[in-house]
Amino acid sequence: MDVVARMVAAIEAGDAGAVRDLYAPDVVLWTNFDDTERGRDEAIEMLGMLLTHTTDRRYDVKRRVAIDGGVLQQHVVRGTTKGGRTFAMPACLVMEIADSMITRIDEYLDPSAMTRAVT
Repeated sequence: MDVVARMVAAIEAGDAGAVRDLYAPDVVLWTNFDDTERGRDEAIEMLGMLLTHTTDRRYDVKRRVAIDGGVLQQHVVRGTTKGGRTFAMPACLVMEIADSMITRIDEYLDPSAMTRAVT
């Protein structure tokens, strides 16, 4: 649970490097909206898009529970774009964790809430 809390805090702070440090070198991030698996560098690049287009991010965690080999977290990412528009993006993460490193994330979300706020 601590690894997930640190990941959330790092994203809220806009610290992509700290998130990268929590990912295992061979981490896989799968996203439902495009059915694509990404490695660590691609996952951090995708996170960078969120950080680049927003001035603040907050995770409203609805549920965080231990599951076999990891953590399930349901939340709403709330934030403000650099243009001053607010957004709320519901999401669910299923994370596998080994040796205090995130080894896999299956991310379920609809990015259109943020996309609409950015454009």
